[in-house]
Amino acid sequence: MPEMPGTMDQNLELPGSTPLPDTVAEPPARMCVISVSGELFAIDLRHVREVFEVESVTPVPGVPSALVGVTNLRGVVMPLVDLRRLLNLPATDPLPGFAVVIRHGPHQVGVLVDRVPEIRSAQRTEFLPPPTGTSGVPRSVVSAVMKVEDRLSGVVEVPRLMAYTETGDTE
Repeated sequence: MPEMPGTMDQNLELPGSTPLPDTVAEPPARMCVISVSGELFAIDLRHVREVFEVESVTPVPGVPSALVGVTNLRGVVMPLVDLRRLLNLPATDPLPGFAVVIRHGPHQVGVLVDRVPEIRSAQRTEFLPPPTGTSGVPRSVVSAVMKVEDRLSGVVEVPRLMAYTETGDTE
């Protein structure tokens, strides 16, 4: 069928116009940067609910070793994860004084941190694969590395961290 007069070809460029790129640039990722034993880690901000000061921790027997216990957050029993234990980082007493509440689906957990975290934007090109050969560290909890100023931070894989809190297994 011949082309009807007045119809435009989809690939036609108008004089003086700039062709659209084939791909649209992704918006920057919003990350919550936390400090644990002096090391930096990042959590996708979409999983972060709030930050609170930990007043007390009640130990719970028979849970995975990185679950240090629970705390009461405005009437909600919140399990607390100490990433130092999970990632084989030096653990100094006492426990860190702040927690970041992260959620995945219906589950939420408090991750203990040294200080109140920062929020940063990062382009997808700033993420690198995690280093290999980290013996003893559950490889699937840190899914990537992100540059923060002049330091590198591990990106915490929230679904796998949540699976660990439920089963004690990160694989």
